[in-house]
Amino acid sequence: MSTNAKAHGMDGSLVEADWPPLTMDEVRTLLCQFPDCGEPVQILSISPRPFSAASVVAIRSDRVFIKRHHRTVRDREGLLEEHRFLQYLKAHGAPVPRVLSTPCGETAIETGEWTYEVHETPVGLDLYEDAISWTPFRSTGHAYYAGHALARLHLASQGFAAPNRKARPLVAGFTILAAKDPWVELERYLAARPALAEDTVTRNNCAEALELVAPFHAELLPLTDKLEPLWTHNDLHASNLFWSDESADARATAIIDFGLADRTNAVHDLAQAIERNIVEWLSLMQDPAHPEDVPVHLDHLHALLAGYEAVRPLCEEEATALAPMTAICHVEFAISEADYFRGVLHSEEKALLASKDYLIGHAAWFRGPGGRRLLDVLRTWARRR
Repeated sequence: MSTNAKAHGMDGSLVEADWPPLTMDEVRTLLCQFPDCGEPVQILSISPRPFSAASVVAIRSDRVFIKRHHRTVRDREGLLEEHRFLQYLKAHGAPVPRVLSTPCGETAIETGEWTYEVHETPVGLDLYEDAISWTPFRSTGHAYYAGHALARLHLASQGFAAPNRKARPLVAGFTILAAKDPWVELERYLAARPALAEDTVTRNNCAEALELVAPFHAELLPLTDKLEPLWTHNDLHASNLFWSDESADARATAIIDFGLADRTNAVHDLAQAIERNIVEWLSLMQDPAHPEDVPVHLDHLHALLAGYEAVRPLCEEEATALAPMTAICHVEFAISEADYFRGVLHSEEKALLASKDYLIGHAAWFRGPGGRRLLDVLRTWARRR
């Protein structure tokens, strides 16, 4: 699939995109099913996100956001899992964009090997449009209002009773390490994903990762029953937020990109936000021999937590669970990412990066001095709240 489009690579560089960019012809054909949008005028941007093709498109006097997925990644039912959650959040006051629908009420359009969705563009500025995961906030103010927005989402999510998502690539769930016996749950997880079921390399890497995170699982296990199940975003990075202005004190005006959403719990989602924004993991990939030198933005961490608790204070058990959850929250998505690379892109090289550099590398970092410092800060914060 050679194209001129560029996407974020796993090491932070720009690489050739795996998926061809949207074209005016396909956008025009798609928007014919959304008569309120009218004719597309211009494709304004090509997203560098790696797992799909997406663009902001000018229509008459407005703009829409269009995303195209391969059906092996998101078929119609897979997208509807996300859309039902978004519609519930919107109805309950969360700052999320509206999913557009056809006159028949359809929001997920299947055409050949592709599945499309169309969203309104949120109010605000896309300040982090080109930022990738694992790069920090620009200011403590942004960290504060990111936590504020996440807490609003969690309050709005209460009462959404959909079950866990079906087995799909690229979903950040919480099942393996939520179990008393994660080894048994890991076997179930791998067996439900044919690309991984017989993949010896990924299996061995998963086993090594579970050994590494075993102390954190033991620390978390007595608290898991106190963590109320909740549908969550699971990828709250600065680039998945829109902002009120360009200042250091800009407020988050909208949360976007619910592709990783699933039924987990509020602590898991908050831990994901810490993992995505506070630790500069790309420096670990670029210099794996010196994990102790990975930058950790503790000022942003405290601002993120303060912003969250200004809206939704954590109970004692949730606060205590946050440190071990931060050390393990990446595990399930890393395995899901390996499933995507093996099963969809058929790339053993990228699957190995996901299961070794990401899954094992991050787990090992939390066992080292840098990870221990971060977790000790979280444990101290939980005691002193």
